[in-house]
Amino acid sequence: MVKTVGVEFFCYHRDRPGSETLREELLQEHWSYMDRYQAQMIARGPTFAGDTPTGSVHIVGLPDPAAARAFAFDEPNYQAGVYRDVLLRRWRNLLGRTMWDFPGGRTGGNRYLVLGFGAGPATDLAVPPTGTS
Repeated sequence: MVKTVGVEFFCYHRDRPGSETLREELLQEHWSYMDRYQAQMIARGPTFAGDTPTGSVHIVGLPDPAAARAFAFDEPNYQAGVYRDVLLRRWRNLLGRTMWDFPGGRTGGNRYLVLGFGAGPATDLAVPPTGTS
């Protein structure tokens, strides 16, 4: 069973065209940043077009929308300009487990993320300024 804090959020950072080199240069900073959220992480991973990275997806349990915005916009790749935009939405983990709880553990089997649209108002439509924490 997933132990999340407060509210679950889906965060998709979409890469800016031509930012692959900068993304590679910031890899350690990105991983260090994400390590701070290890206990709250439900799922994570890069998106690709063929072999080329196109962005990053993170599903994370955080206390509130302000914490989710800080997670999304304080991320080192976002701060450095790797990402061209960010999609941040409330999420419901209907399966009640993390991506690592599935058969095969961390390395076995294929994993797919299935998205569905929900009802109700958006959490917050205002884009926060950078450096929110």
